[in-house]
Amino acid sequence: MSLNSKSILEAYASILDQKVIDKLKKKAAKFKNKSVLHVNATKFGGGVAEILQNMVPLMNELAIEAVWKTFSAPDSFFEISKKMHNALQGNREIHFTDKEVSDYFEQAKSSYDQIKPDSDFNIIHDPQPCPMIKSAEDKIGKWIWRCHIDTANPNPQAWHMISDSLSRYDALIFTKLEYAEKAPHDLIYQIPPSINPFSLKNKDLPESQAQEIVKKYVPLDLPIVTQVSRFDPWKDPLGVIDAYRIVKEKNPIRLVLIGSLAHDDPEGVEWLKKVKDYAKNDPNIIILSNLDGVGDIEVNAFQRLSTVLLQKSIKEGFGLTVTEGMWKKTPVIGGNVGGIKLQIDDGVNGFLVDTIEQTAEKILYLLKNPKKAKQMGEAGHLKIKNEFLLIKHVERYLDLFETLTK
Repeated sequence: MSLNSKSILEAYASILDQKVIDKLKKKAAKFKNKSVLHVNATKFGGGVAEILQNMVPLMNELAIEAVWKTFSAPDSFFEISKKMHNALQGNREIHFTDKEVSDYFEQAKSSYDQIKPDSDFNIIHDPQPCPMIKSAEDKIGKWIWRCHIDTANPNPQAWHMISDSLSRYDALIFTKLEYAEKAPHDLIYQIPPSINPFSLKNKDLPESQAQEIVKKYVPLDLPIVTQVSRFDPWKDPLGVIDAYRIVKEKNPIRLVLIGSLAHDDPEGVEWLKKVKDYAKNDPNIIILSNLDGVGDIEVNAFQRLSTVLLQKSIKEGFGLTVTEGMWKKTPVIGGNVGGIKLQIDDGVNGFLVDTIEQTAEKILYLLKNPKKAKQMGEAGHLKIKNEFLLIKHVERYLDLFETLTK
């Protein structure tokens, strides 16, 4: 479906009950011409950028004046912020030097000066710009910090670096409330992320078109098992390869690992090399990235044509690739962690796994039980339709705005 000929809400009306659309419009009417600013670190790569490029147009269509801004920073800052990401997700071995701490806070001042947030609702995404609020001496509008990562068990030094800022915000949003147990705040909301079902990555694709796309990279003579994710230790790509090696002894398959290299992720290139080395030139392990011309439409095709999709994360704030796969009615096996557990009901619409051996066992089960795999795919699609589409995400933001304005 093309959005060129239809408004975003008209497009949603083609897949959802009109009552859902009307409910959203009614809530949005209270915020007509109110301004909303989203701030994050990058316009490209990763789930946050993907959500915002879809959310801002929908808010604008609802007559809310939404804008999205990023700040500029030296590459050295993104090395610090990647360390911060890993530390907040629980890496206790990370230590920040005095210079790194100083540079982190100096960049926050610079980010504030570049953007000067003054909207009715200023939504600051993730740790990179979090301390910006310290520069807002005459705070204009409501300020909300939106955390997209799993901070249930953070590195103490990293948590200390952001916690002083958190108490200055009017509200905090976490994907799951359990991530916020250490947060110094009374107003904490659980708002999970979402997908846009009409984006290039998620829109309907005829099977013939999907096959033409996938065949450019991989023959279609064997079942395909795919993981789409950043090349990152938390996504356990080496464990995925180990699971593949167990499965291929019993059932020939091809493993496809697809990742995008983002501007704010200097670790990505290093991990891409690690994954390629670990694959040991196995012709049935295909490793692809945006450097190979693999973008949204290619991901869409792979997610549709794969027999099984994996997201074998060790930590996962949410896992939009899980959402994408379930939306496409492909059975998904995910790590039994974080936000993946919000999406997959184990044994009903997918499988949750803790080990490499369990991952291999569930892949084999789905390969041998295509009828059950199809049922799981259908159930997964329904769960995403009801809970994790962009329209529901915006509605949850409007509910928070309502609370903040009372």
